[in-house]
Amino acid sequence: MVDVPLHPESIVVAAGRPPRTPRAPLSTPVVLTAPYQHGPDDNHYSRHETTDTVRAFEEAVGALEGGHAVAYSSGMGAVAAIAQAQPAGTVAVVPSAAYSGTLAIFGEQQALGHLQVRPVDITVTDEVIAALPGAGLLWLESVTNPLLGVADVPALAAAARRNGVRTYVDSTFSTPLGFRPLEHGADLVMHSATKYLAGHSDLLMGVLVARTAERAQELREGRALAGCIPGALECYLALRGLRTLAVRWERAQANAQELAERLAAHPRVTRVRFPGLPSDPGHEVASRLHDGYGAMISFDVAGTAEDAERVCTSLQLINHATSLGGVESLIERRARHAIDAEHGTPPTLLRFSVGIEHVEDLWTDLDGALTTKQ
Repeated sequence: MVDVPLHPESIVVAAGRPPRTPRAPLSTPVVLTAPYQHGPDDNHYSRHETTDTVRAFEEAVGALEGGHAVAYSSGMGAVAAIAQAQPAGTVAVVPSAAYSGTLAIFGEQQALGHLQVRPVDITVTDEVIAALPGAGLLWLESVTNPLLGVADVPALAAAARRNGVRTYVDSTFSTPLGFRPLEHGADLVMHSATKYLAGHSDLLMGVLVARTAERAQELREGRALAGCIPGALECYLALRGLRTLAVRWERAQANAQELAERLAAHPRVTRVRFPGLPSDPGHEVASRLHDGYGAMISFDVAGTAEDAERVCTSLQLINHATSLGGVESLIERRARHAIDAEHGTPPTLLRFSVGIEHVEDLWTDLDGALTTKQ
């Protein structure tokens, strides 16, 4: 890569390229193999030693986050790699409201007697700090899913370090363009690469980015044993998607800001959760720490859960589907999932992943669905 400092918007384009040799391809090709011919002193196999395609994606994400990336076959696989690798009896301080899959993994480890889980509201800094003594792991979300709370990562990571606790941050909602946790004291960053990094809703992948090369090597060894290596085609597509992250992120954030402001004034909306609104509880922290406010909006619809569902099914441009971070806008009532409802997600809350469509078309669709006779 270029040997001078680059802005993140340039890193997404330049990182993970093959050497510039005459007639070499501009992008790392897809290497589709599991076994390799033996060398004189090795036993090369792609579950243990990844292909150039996988390494190119890892190089690019590592450069973006300022660490050492290790790719996984899914975001859940990446979370499990952390939760399941803790020593037996470890106390894990985790969000009381966060991505349901993450809560399920930590809950399962507690049920098995492997971990002791201490749930906290990670947006309340003093509450988190009070839970740290005796813990071994602090799990944060830079912006929580689906309630869009914003954690003060530098303050929490510093307190964790004083207590000998490692800090892990799921930064999927923020992307490396919005927030880089390693720069703020975190030990490791997690992304569901399925979402914004790849950006086209056509693959499953996860990635962990460690502060040190030694920790990354430990993760690679655990990944090889667990068999969570991503496929070469997925890594190729994820890296190709990453090339346009900056322009996708800029457009989606601009759309989200405009739509959040309009939703906040809509008579059929009772609350909007979006850090870009000055009235939002996370606005101060996000303004101080993040580069932008992201492209996720959660809002509560007036009426019943059935009314909120009808909003989703009345939309014509915005897709009614689970997931987020793609070029297309997606919306869903999260409390339809039992685990989300159990962890306090309001029954009429809609999680809205804002895409890159024209903002006026998105608003016409939203406003029409909201004002349709219920």
